[in-house]
Amino acid sequence: MPSPNIDPYDSYEASILRGALCGHTDSVWGLVYSSVHHRLLSCSADGTVRLWNAADISPALAVFNEDGDLGVANSVDLVSSDPAYMVTSFDTGHIGLFNMETQQLFLTFDSAGAPESPCKINQVLSHPTLPITITAQEDRHIQFFDNNTGKLIHSMVAHLDSVTCLSVDPNGLYLMSGSHDCSIRLWNMESKTCIQEFTAHRKKFDESIHDVAFHPTKCYIGSAGADALAKVFV
Repeated sequence: MPSPNIDPYDSYEASILRGALCGHTDSVWGLVYSSVHHRLLSCSADGTVRLWNAADISPALAVFNEDGDLGVANSVDLVSSDPAYMVTSFDTGHIGLFNMETQQLFLTFDSAGAPESPCKINQVLSHPTLPITITAQEDRHIQFFDNNTGKLIHSMVAHLDSVTCLSVDPNGLYLMSGSHDCSIRLWNMESKTCIQEFTAHRKKFDESIHDVAFHPTKCYIGSAGADALAKVFV
């Protein structure tokens, strides 16, 4: 990453780009960085999840779901409570917990629903302090799963349209969700109740909010929408 003192509109500085990580054969849907291991995870429309060394541009260290048994990977996150694991959702409705060291599928969550109409999961998120996985779903639900058993802990209708994105604050007390209904909602993690809601973006082509995030240290939240805007709220 460039120094914060660099003007983002200054002339191009070639040394900033360290190179390209090549390996995926289709669109890359998601990236997540592990500061503990200096590793990068990517999931792609080619069906796979790949683990990279973030320090250089060498080939992927590991490839998961290469045979496509679970479907096409569409979201990935590191398990915060155990950095050796990652959690991935697939277009079949499956959620898999993988051991990155052994490269084995450790657990499949009870999430797929009816085989003829699996629920689309838009994002999978690991709770920062608890062994819990949270999913944002096309059917307007947010669901909570136990990483130890794979069982569904709680399911709730969270928005009036598809839930597209999730973020949990660094202390693990609040969950933020965004939706194509143009709203951002803030939830109490313990009671699973909505404590704040506000409209953040306009709809464009039937889509609205694509991503939300808590600032890691300050009282800011951010959102990005289909209306081509990124917003920061205090």
